[in-house]
Amino acid sequence: MFTITTYTVELIRDPFKILTGQRYEFIIDIEVEEDDELYSESGLYIRAIYNVTEETSALMKYELYEKTTELYLDFDLEDDEVAVVEAFCKEHYSEGNE
Repeated sequence: MFTITTYTVELIRDPFKILTGQRYEFIIDIEVEEDDELYSESGLYIRAIYNVTEETSALMKYELYEKTTELYLDFDLEDDEVAVVEAFCKEHYSEGNE
């Protein structure tokens, strides 16, 4: 499991109205214990895309990156970790409108 330390959220502009709903990009810095397989001395962050429509809201995708190297990590989060990211996005997406 990980701990969320800091984050940013931004509304993804869609001037051509191609996308359904509104999409938000989150950059979520996380702290992972050393004995976790995700651990990196460089630090980690999650880039998440969260979609909100009138009917639903959902995590569209996420990617893991090393902080200092910006290296993409081809790891999947555990189901409970994905649920934490999705709940976090649901709670904070409206900050992207500010």
